[in-house]
This record gives sequence, C-alpha cells and structure tokens, in this order.
Amino acid sequence: MKIKWLGHSSFLITSESGTRVITDPYTTGGGINYGEIDEAAEVVLISHDHPDHNNAAAVRGGFRMIKGVGANEAKGIAFKGIASYHDDAGGAERGPNTIFCFTVDGVRLCHLGDLGHRLTEEQAKEIGGVDILFIPVGGFFTIDAKTAAEVSSRLNPRLIIPMHFKTKACGYPIARVDDFIRGMPGVVESDSSEVEFSKETLPLEIEVLVLEHAL
Repeated sequence: MKIKWLGHSSFLITSESGTRVITDPYTTGGGINYGEIDEAAEVVLISHDHPDHNNAAAVRGGFRMIKGVGANEAKGIAFKGIASYHDDAGGAERGPNTIFCFTVDGVRLCHLGDLGHRLTEEQAKEIGGVDILFIPVGGFFTIDAKTAAEVSSRLNPRLIIPMHFKTKACGYPIARVDDFIRGMPGVVESDSSEVEFSKETLPLEIEVLVLEHAL
C-alpha cells in the first residue's frame, strides 16, 4: 500500500492491486494554496462539506464518492463512517464531521477529517483498532496539538500521520506541525510526500511520520 500526501487533509491511498482512494480533496484558494489536484481514483471520501475538503470534481475517473455516516463498500473495501463534529459545541459552530475507517491490504486506516473535539467513549469504541491514523493537529478549526496527542494516545495506532497544519501553502490561521511532534515518540520527518507500507512493515513501536505535501 502506498500513501501520498497531496496537501491539507487530502491523501491518495493506493492498494497493492491498484485501487486508489482519495480523502478530502480540496479546492485551491481562500488560504489553500496547494497545487490543483490532478489524480484519478476509484473511491473519494468526503468528511464534510467545506470547500477545503469536498472538491470531488477535482478527481479524475469514474469514482464512487462516499460521505456521511454508516457502512459502504466500494472496490471490495468496506468503509465505515462514524459521526462526529467539526467543533466542540456539538456542531453548532462548524457542523458535522465524518470519521472514516477502512482496511487496505490488511492495514486498518482511520481518517479523522476535521475532528473538532475529544473522542467520546462510544466513538473510540466504534473506531476500534487502528494501524495508521490520519489526524488534524493545527487547531483553530480542528483539535489542537495537545488534544491530537490525547486522541492519538487513546486510539494507540502503529503509525500517526499528521494533517491539516500550517505550511507555506496553507494560509489558514492554524499551527505548524511542530507543536504536535514536540514530545511525541518516534518522530520521523520525511523529505518525501509518499511512503509505502504493508502489514508486516508497519512500525513495531508508535511512530509519527511527517510527510512533505506533494502539491
């Protein structure tokens, strides 16, 4: 399985058989200055309907778009959408958010979207075991570095990939990744946007992998 960080909360996940899943494709502009997405996929996941997360039109191919809570299946992959909120006020400020859990090549993935609050016991139970966790860490619109560390500890994944943080291509008033990785165990700062893993090659101890955005 290959994981490529396109930018912001958007990742391209490619299975060994070539099935491509894109998470939260963004619209360029309004503070999002990453390059235009020009990738094809079979599945597109949308965590919520904000322009920096719901630009499915940017993705090429006859893909299946999945959004909202509940169970779905596409290209032999089972996707579970779990209800959450974009804020810590029950969605009153920024609305709902969907957490997506799915398994690719035997590796359990969890993309938290724009999670804006600590997980409840019920949500953590619904998520269950996680191998790779994609987690927002920039604060302001989402959970901040401290809460992200707490959520990571609770879910106890093998690999943590931070997203939705300040970069040169992101003009949002959010924090850089530094606040999150400071004090976290096993931090690896890569100079690449892409990484490849199998169930057998996942880290034995918790690792935080900071990727470079591709676009």
